[in-house]
Amino acid sequence: MKVTVQNKKGLSKDLKIFIEKKIIDNHLNERYEEVSKTVQLKGFRPGKVPKEVLKRQFGKAIFGEVLDKVLKETSAKALSDNKIKPAGQPKIDLKTYGEDKDLEYIISVTELPKIDLKQIENIKVDEYEVTIDKKEIDKRIEEIAKNQKNFKENENAISKNGDLVSFDYTATVDGKNFKGNDGKNTQLELGKDLFIKGFDKQLVGLKKNDEKKILIKLPENFPEKEVANKNAEFLCKILFVKNPEKVSINDEFAKNLGAKDLNDLKSLLEKQINQEYKNSLNMLSKKQILDQIEKYNVSEIPQNLVDQEVKIITEGLKEDEVKKKSKEFEKKAIQRIKVGLVLNEFGEANKIKIEENEIQAEIQKQLRMMPGQEKFLMEYYQKNPSAVASLRGNIYEEKIIEAIKLKAKTNKKTINKEEAEKILKVENEKQIKAKSRDSGDNILDKENDAPIEKKQTKKKIKSVSKKPPKAKKVSKK
Repeated sequence: MKVTVQNKKGLSKDLKIFIEKKIIDNHLNERYEEVSKTVQLKGFRPGKVPKEVLKRQFGKAIFGEVLDKVLKETSAKALSDNKIKPAGQPKIDLKTYGEDKDLEYIISVTELPKIDLKQIENIKVDEYEVTIDKKEIDKRIEEIAKNQKNFKENENAISKNGDLVSFDYTATVDGKNFKGNDGKNTQLELGKDLFIKGFDKQLVGLKKNDEKKILIKLPENFPEKEVANKNAEFLCKILFVKNPEKVSINDEFAKNLGAKDLNDLKSLLEKQINQEYKNSLNMLSKKQILDQIEKYNVSEIPQNLVDQEVKIITEGLKEDEVKKKSKEFEKKAIQRIKVGLVLNEFGEANKIKIEENEIQAEIQKQLRMMPGQEKFLMEYYQKNPSAVASLRGNIYEEKIIEAIKLKAKTNKKTINKEEAEKILKVENEKQIKAKSRDSGDNILDKENDAPIEKKQTKKKIKSVSKKPPKAKKVSKK
């Protein structure tokens, strides 16, 4: 194979490929041999069909297969040998081809720009270590205890808001029973109004063994449609009244939450609170890195990639809206492409790879975050390879970001909880203002534009415990 690089224009170039006919002949002979072993033709034993007969019957199809195979193999090798990474699908122009002929063709390709990874060393990033005050841990434990209500039965108690009341009931509408009209040992915490709106209030002032008729209008969304939005009569018998009891914060309390003892619970909470802030601050550090990469000096961005990215950004928008903001869309597309090129180049240069066990570990992490929906989530990933690919891309990007941090100029800061909250608040306000200035913020939205928010505090501990580039296919056009 002889390869000549010609017509260099920026990132565009042509590669002239010459393949001697004897190489084509060798591939053809191999394919005819393969076909002869499997084809069945009348008058010939399997494996004994002469080549001339096969050629008359299948010549064009076999030559087409061989030509396509040779084009794929030789064009991929030509690009690899010349260290050309295509930006999109290369075009192939056949000049000479046919049986008993040399093969000559031209690959027209736009290659990806060269990325100077030395710029990574100029990136500046803040890394935070948050110290958690013991008072904050005690406060968190008190919040948990407050939400872990204990109730103690009181034989003589008269029900009031905050009490737990248990009762049996039978309901009727217009004096008639209906499906699901009775309940046994129904428990309500009075004042929360979680049963039927206004029902709680009519259970106040009762004691054990009392009976009470409650008149109430069933809601419009009541499960039994034939009685929805109608007046009902509930005959209730009180089984018991329990008064709320302050939870004692001790080793037993800690064990009920999955810890070994109270000290272990405090240790777990300290790690949990620290991790909550660490996750949010890590998002801030990641944003710092990506913002600086967006400002990188990249010689030229291939227009075909820009056009493809603009299509993705503007998917679902009206044509006149796209035209009106075309420059903004193109700018956003270039930023995204630039970030993707730099991250991928860095990942390849540093041999960053994703192992299958890392993907499974992330899936298991998500399963733990969605109790009760594990089966649904697992089936979703099993049936959607694109979702797994997206997950792989996210893990790949995170690993690259962490590797960049090691090479960047890191400014390590130890801060307390209040300082962490202030930093996150300021960053949120910056992003909100930036969005309000951008009239197309809904259109130009992207994952990294989302404000960094402090993750919601967990109230109970139950246990102690850009994507890699796709290979570019080259085919005959």
